[in-house]
Amino acid sequence: MVRRRGILRPATNAKTLSLMTDNARNCLAGCEVETIDKDVAQSLVPNLCLPLKSAFYLPGAMNVNPQRYLQALFQACLNSASESLGRTNITLVKKSIDDVLELEGEYDAVVICLGSKVNFLPGLTGKLPLRTCRGVITHLQLHESVRGSYPEGGPSILSDAWLAVQGPRDLHMGSTWEWQSRNHSPDVSAEEASRALAELLPKASAVYPEIDKWEFAGARAGLRAMPPVTSHGSLPLLGCVDQLVGAAEGGPCKFWVFGGLGSRGLLYHGWLGKLIAKAVLCCKEELLPSELTSWKINN
Repeated sequence: MVRRRGILRPATNAKTLSLMTDNARNCLAGCEVETIDKDVAQSLVPNLCLPLKSAFYLPGAMNVNPQRYLQALFQACLNSASESLGRTNITLVKKSIDDVLELEGEYDAVVICLGSKVNFLPGLTGKLPLRTCRGVITHLQLHESVRGSYPEGGPSILSDAWLAVQGPRDLHMGSTWEWQSRNHSPDVSAEEASRALAELLPKASAVYPEIDKWEFAGARAGLRAMPPVTSHGSLPLLGCVDQLVGAAEGGPCKFWVFGGLGSRGLLYHGWLGKLIAKAVLCCKEELLPSELTSWKINN
């Protein structure tokens, strides 16, 4: 599930330097951020280029396999249910529906978590202030004939382009941002892959010049559902959507939305999942932070 531990964030400009310095100063005990100089950074990743001779190292940060993580998360839920001695039951049901209202009489509550595909759901099409953005991730490998390799145990790199290291000669590089795209396909054409490489390689090479020796081995893509920019930043969308989907009025909230996590789903999902679960069980939308439901007022 965890591919590699440790993430290195080079300071590439004054804004990053200031922001990460504050993060290092105020970080939680369980989320250590170390400020390191050029020599220490290059001991972790040889030949690393640091424009401002400074970097930030997060030794506890993880490079996660998302598919295995989700499988493990579901298994953890099953284990928790089995330990409840029959008080809780979890069942995975797969079925096709044309409208969420088909579920109205079958369940006490329905939480809609469809990511960017939520806008294709009848009843919610065009009603949520989400911005779609397609991202391409490239797969690079270092041929066996090339001397040297990425250091064993070396951290992944987070910069203008990120490098998620899979092994000494295997890594993923991302990601592009194609706003307003509605292309859900994970497949990437040769032309799209070429554009992605042209965009990402210069950014990655600026901090890790050795990347120029690596060869393209494939690409995959996904579509993000980005929330609107507000005075509080870009925050996920949570709340009851009974009126939007045309549910019967007068009863407790039945249909809820949990979306707009954008590219920060792994960061947000656990904490916000607990919040919306409590709100759903109590049928009280006011239990959710107002910053996450304000989109309904502005919409």
